[in-house]
Amino acid sequence: MEMTETVADPVVQRWVPPVSLVLSVLGLALSLYLTIEHYSSSTTLACPDTGALNCLKVTTSAQSTVFGVPVAVLGLLYFAVMIVLSLLWRSTRRDVRLARLASSAVGVLFVVWLVFAELFTLDAICLWCTGVHVLAVGLFAVTALGTAYADPADLR
Repeated sequence: MEMTETVADPVVQRWVPPVSLVLSVLGLALSLYLTIEHYSSSTTLACPDTGALNCLKVTTSAQSTVFGVPVAVLGLLYFAVMIVLSLLWRSTRRDVRLARLASSAVGVLFVVWLVFAELFTLDAICLWCTGVHVLAVGLFAVTALGTAYADPADLR
């Protein structure tokens, strides 16, 4: 079986950097809001607080921190790193490309854990958190696509 190299797609390469940057900035903004809410007793979340949609239940649960660090702060750090990596999209450095792809994959894995916790541990969904989750999954998809259609010479 013959291996074929991926051919760089200039159309994909044109829209991927700005889209990844926009997704990262939006994720940072939502994470900032959730961080502010975490430290201000989560009283202004514009989200229902009864039934399956219950931002307060999710953002104040034991699952809202990891090793004592609020998940929202981890989101801030994640999206800040992704902004930097998105600004470096045109870099031909292999380590930058791998860091971007690996970071976006770690973000998706963390989202899977958080969604599992919301659905099966808390029995509640936070709309603000869901927005962050959608942005992280979208960022991974854009990053994977952009990496797949990168110039093969840049991936060596």
